Amino acid sequence: MALPVVDTEYLKEIDKARRHLRSLIANRNCAPIMLRLAWHDAGTYDVSTKTGGPNGSIRNAEEYSHGSNNGLKKAIDFCEEVKYKHPKITYADLYQLAGVVAVEVTGGPTIDFVPGRKDSNICPREGRLPDAKKGAPHLRDIFYRMGLSDKDIVALSGGHTLGRAHPERSGFDGPWTEDPLKFDNSYFVELLKGESEGLLKLPTDKALLEDPEFRQYVELYAKDEDVFFQDYAESHKKLSELGFTPGSAKPIVKDSTVLAQGAVGAAVAAAVVILSYLYEIRKKSK
Repeated sequence: MALPVVDTEYLKEIDKARRHLRSLIANRNCAPIMLRLAWHDAGTYDVSTKTGGPNGSIRNAEEYSHGSNNGLKKAIDFCEEVKYKHPKITYADLYQLAGVVAVEVTGGPTIDFVPGRKDSNICPREGRLPDAKKGAPHLRDIFYRMGLSDKDIVALSGGHTLGRAHPERSGFDGPWTEDPLKFDNSYFVELLKGESEGLLKLPTDKALLEDPEFRQYVELYAKDEDVFFQDYAESHKKLSELGFTPGSAKPIVKDSTVLAQGAVGAAVAAAVVILSYLYEIRKKSK
């Protein structure tokens, strides 16, 4: 499918969809699953083959039926309500916007969002997403394949501050934090506490403590929420733009701005001419 034309009308639709998503996510308390949808659509990217990534392909049964995507059909259906009212927006943009809004609505950092992603119906093979039952080497294999770093791995893991694991989806049960609908740094705080009663610790969570490169970020983020928010926003943006060049969306917007500035300049020049003319008339009439 062709790239969407990111003009003024498309940007207006993005703003409307953002407001719609804020309302929907707040009313249905569905921020965790919307964030998971955005991550899982983007997290299939392979930097070496330039396949997968945030292209909306997860809307297809072939992909949302993958074991790692259990339960995500619910989030896809929620997004379909927004898509119905804002049909110009690509699914790829919509799913990533939903993830950005999910973080913001629950008190997390503001994440820069640039639209212009292209939809695809080509589904990646199963097995490209992280397996919660494995450790640090597996995490690196998955995230390095995407083109992400150790810091990205730990920062994005902090998104588990939202939501809980469901046994019918993952085989695990329970929340990672005391308040699974609040985005903060408590995931890291709880991780360093050890085995808190009732709070979830997956093998991939424990790997962040056992690996010294990962642990330094865990300790930093547990101590300083501002640093975590800054790093999370950067890593989330990177994840949401894997295989997508945001610059491809900017020229049209920039040209529109230039045109607008030109129009304002012309109006000011015309006003000066008119005022000068009126001034000369008044001088002659005296």
